[in-house]
Amino acid sequence: MTKSSFLKAGHAPTLFSAFLYFDLAFMVWVLLGPLGVQIAHSLQLSPMQKGMMVATPILSGAVLRVVMGLLVDQVKPKMAGAIGQAVVIVALFAAWQLGIHSYEQVLVLGMFLGVAGASFAAALPLASRWYPPEHQGTAMGIAGAGNTGTAFAALITPSLAVAYGWNNVFGLALIPLVITFVIYMLLAKDVADSPAPKSLSEYIATLKDKDAWWFMFFYAVTFGGFVGLASSLPIYFNTQYGLDAKTAGFFTAACVFAGSIVRPVGGNVADRIGGVKSLTVMYSIAAITLVAISFAPSSVWGALGLFMLVMLSLGMGNGAVFQLVPQRFRKEIAIMTGMVGMAGGVGGFYLAASLGFFKQSTGSYQTGFLVFAGLAAIALIGLTNVKKRWRTTWGAAHLTTAKI
Repeated sequence: MTKSSFLKAGHAPTLFSAFLYFDLAFMVWVLLGPLGVQIAHSLQLSPMQKGMMVATPILSGAVLRVVMGLLVDQVKPKMAGAIGQAVVIVALFAAWQLGIHSYEQVLVLGMFLGVAGASFAAALPLASRWYPPEHQGTAMGIAGAGNTGTAFAALITPSLAVAYGWNNVFGLALIPLVITFVIYMLLAKDVADSPAPKSLSEYIATLKDKDAWWFMFFYAVTFGGFVGLASSLPIYFNTQYGLDAKTAGFFTAACVFAGSIVRPVGGNVADRIGGVKSLTVMYSIAAITLVAISFAPSSVWGALGLFMLVMLSLGMGNGAVFQLVPQRFRKEIAIMTGMVGMAGGVGGFYLAASLGFFKQSTGSYQTGFLVFAGLAAIALIGLTNVKKRWRTTWGAAHLTTAKI
């Protein structure tokens, strides 16, 4: 597999459009995380309320990914993505003009920001359908690298909030969103042989397949860990180490960027050595590192190093999971993208909400990190149990050119 063969295999403008759409959507999806310190101070939120504030968009996005998956099957990925972008633009405009004055209003905004999180279920099928099996990991990794938007949010929004007020950040976010919408409508193109829409009974039948549940669990750990930490770290660094909002944002951006930039690498590595082998290494690193993090290193720089390492492993794991999903469910890729993405969002919601819960109930984040480390260990055990069956059935060499 060469770079030139990949470039000839698909449709580069659509891949770029999917990446850009995904990037800006993720920037908006986690917007309440980088703004969390200022919003919490302004609205006098408790630790549990802080956790719920950053977790609500994640849960909303998780649920709406299923809806987006259904919409993709009915109107095709490009139109589904356009509808999602329009809803987010309107919601942010309303928040900017009317203002956010209470905890309840923050949660309502978070629910609408979840539509941006649902972009996953449109952007990935939009890109995936253009590429053959041997290039799925790389293509899905590039499209999925749009989660670098979470790093931009952490890096830029705290400073903008200091300069212009956190409510005006919602208005400023509209500028790149509108530009992206125009580019997307001009460049993105649906593949000609899109799968025919499926009935609801066919979706339910897909979920009767145990492999679907394995993929959902695996992604709940990799992506759930990634987005849960991306949303929670600004508040964690502020609470645990006393960093101001801007500095906490810079530290978070470093962690999130590390996990985002390696997603294409994770997909490409999985293309070369197989998704199972890649995930085995990633889950091992994630579990060990989360245990170390749970003991709250005395140095903020030590904590930064550990968080960057766990985000690197989770980011590469994200790419590896989606090297495997299209091989197993190519004809059902839209609904499986939505369902697997939903599970990832649920994992992120759990992590973000549990960190706030345990901080308020025990005075420490330790239990939250240890439980998630345990989930990574369970994922590793589960992967070990299914890999032989996968490699001798749908992943057998005589059935696919991709490495499983």
